[in-house]
Amino acid sequence: MLGNLQNRVTIVTGAGQGIGEGIAKTFAAAGARVVVATRTIENGQETVDDITAAGGNALLIQADVGSKSEVNRVVEATVAHYGRLDIVVHNAAVFPIAPVVDMSEDDLESALAVNLKPAFWFTQAAVPHMKNQGKGRLLFTSSVTGPTVAMPGTAAYAASKGGMNAFIRTAALELARHRITVNGIEPGYILTQAMSLIASEEELKEMATMIPDGNLGKPEDIAHAMLFLASDEAAYITGQTLVVDGGSTLPESPVVLRQYYEEQGH
Repeated sequence: MLGNLQNRVTIVTGAGQGIGEGIAKTFAAAGARVVVATRTIENGQETVDDITAAGGNALLIQADVGSKSEVNRVVEATVAHYGRLDIVVHNAAVFPIAPVVDMSEDDLESALAVNLKPAFWFTQAAVPHMKNQGKGRLLFTSSVTGPTVAMPGTAAYAASKGGMNAFIRTAALELARHRITVNGIEPGYILTQAMSLIASEEELKEMATMIPDGNLGKPEDIAHAMLFLASDEAAYITGQTLVVDGGSTLPESPVVLRQYYEEQGH
């Protein structure tokens, strides 16, 4: 079965809501035993309850992955509970919004500490276990913002995601001979709670008209792409990021795109 993760032990950070919740549930449905690692225990428990109610296997670990010691604790607790670790999905992120000239040191440090640094920390903590098992998957939620496009007010977030893509390529090169693959997904506009930080409901509808697909993406769209990269079918793919954006980064000008679709009666 394509995407079969039967009994694979998976850590998913930021799994209490949004994209992380979608990844955790999709992986559990594919047979994985999922560690829901999240800072907010109430949201995390809801994800665990939904997974177990559907017949899946999940464990909640409350943690702030902006701390190296917390990351180490998540990995240690996972191995202690399940006896192994096959897949890590670092998805948790913060999204500080401010112009570059007004960006506070706290916001900059938060973006790097939560979004980027855990890529290093989870890799350092997980790789010894994956080496012993003979293979593993390290997966990261990046973004089109930073690596591909820019948005005013998001420099710290964009820099963290650009750094993540660079990390993915280098770590993949270093770990390939151990059959540990390192890949990522670059989401475009995905309809999650975080979208309310940058746009109102009416503005979101307007944004959807600028996307070739005509819709904002769903967390499941990212989860299914992650599922492929986690699977045995993706064993020969490493050091790559996959853009999942409904074509939003394709147009040279969204205004021209809208005019074209209007002329075509769409």
